[in-house]
Amino acid sequence: MRVAVIGGGAVAQRRHLPEYAENPNAEIAGVLDFNMDRAKELAEIYGGRVYGSMEEVLSDGSVDAVSVCTPNATHAEYSIKALEAGKHVLVEKPMALSLQETRAMMAARERSGRTMMLGHNQRLIRAHTKAKELLKAGSIGELLFFQSSFKHPGPETWSADPGADTWFFQKDKANFGVMGDLGAHKIDLIRYLTDSEIKSVFADMRTLDKKYADGCPIELEDNAVCMFNMENGLPGIMHYSWTNYGREDNSTIIYGTKGVMKIFGDYADDIVLEMRDGIQVKYTVGGIATNANQTKSGVIDEFIAALLEGREPIVTAVDGHNTLAVIETAMRSAREKKWLDIAY
Repeated sequence: MRVAVIGGGAVAQRRHLPEYAENPNAEIAGVLDFNMDRAKELAEIYGGRVYGSMEEVLSDGSVDAVSVCTPNATHAEYSIKALEAGKHVLVEKPMALSLQETRAMMAARERSGRTMMLGHNQRLIRAHTKAKELLKAGSIGELLFFQSSFKHPGPETWSADPGADTWFFQKDKANFGVMGDLGAHKIDLIRYLTDSEIKSVFADMRTLDKKYADGCPIELEDNAVCMFNMENGLPGIMHYSWTNYGREDNSTIIYGTKGVMKIFGDYADDIVLEMRDGIQVKYTVGGIATNANQTKSGVIDEFIAALLEGREPIVTAVDGHNTLAVIETAMRSAREKKWLDIAY
């Protein structure tokens, strides 16, 4: 599969490009980035040509698929154009800026007959696939409550253009703050682990510490706390933060009638079951990537495998749409300060 990577920023540099390069069934056709010097440098490292425009990518008949690794504001436009040109699409999260855009993307996918996958990588982490297996087997009994966190120091050190002027802090390019960056991951994860959609949400969002270079607070939220009710009746709470200046927290804890499951609750152990009778069971199945310690995401291998096998990927366009529906509703809940049902 020949793949063009659109956007040469951090997620392309640290995940898409090296993982395509390692996959024996993928070939990098080229890179498109607004920074031509960066695109040339990446093409020298990973091979392929340097594209001068999106139109050049779309007109390249040798390209089977594209990875859309651009700021959020262009996800819908580039994905739809690629699908209409007959390319398969892997698009980073969040899927788009609005449900109107995600519906247009899904319609384009349906018309084209091509595959669209979302870059929600948490459900591909081995500890999470094992946790789902254990939950389905009833390891902690009937589920009672969940709590999940994704907290790190912020994207300004991760970005390929680091600092206070990163696109992550620019409303016209990102639209969402920590909700779109980290919340999207955890919302998709709990949907995956519980096999249930989120029914309703109450959220509080604030800008606590992040500032532009001039010292003014950024326009987007750097912390969000969400309370959820799942359609299966399970309640839970999540905290997403860009202001955790200690060790990154990517934990999920699920409480059941027979015990408690802690996933990455302690980085020394991937999964710990603390049973009601006092027995503790530990599973070591593979760690989680952090900003400081990048590991293989599994997203690229799944995308290529789905294309070669002619099947739907593990993370579909519907998953991206439904996750964005929760994000949009949570942001409205924070503004209106009340519980809201999710309208998918």
